[in-house]
Amino acid sequence: MKTPATLDRAGIAARIPHAGRMCLLDAMLHWDHERIACETDSHRAADNPLRSRSGLQAACAIEYAAQAMALHGALVAPAGAGPQAGYLASVRGVKLAVARLDELPGPLQVRAQRLAGDERQVMYAFELDCAPLGRIAEGRATVVLNTPLPAASTEARA
Repeated sequence: MKTPATLDRAGIAARIPHAGRMCLLDAMLHWDHERIACETDSHRAADNPLRSRSGLQAACAIEYAAQAMALHGALVAPAGAGPQAGYLASVRGVKLAVARLDELPGPLQVRAQRLAGDERQVMYAFELDCAPLGRIAEGRATVVLNTPLPAASTEARA
């Protein structure tokens, strides 16, 4: 797949494992080998799959960042490498400046920067902004790559 300068929602969904409404990012604005910037308005949608009866809690910002990281990983992967399985292993230093995302007045700017990594794991710093409020979330995340989940044994199913 060619690596474009920008992507719309369909282009993002084709590169990450999140389908349908679970693909939370609307646009990829720019990227390079170390950074990615995305935008979305899905946090205000009544049918957002992360929304509870009490709204879309600010901790869901981590999922928005994780999707930007997954997209970045797909964009920097060698041509023909195919998708890599990635699992969010830890988040650190998370700061949330709001209680809920669904009450924010405008689009979210979602950015991630690759800090370190190899073929087994990668660490990113992330931040989410919303005008006119500014920074609404930030932190660091470690993603473990290419670690398949264990298959259920036949004994466990009996």
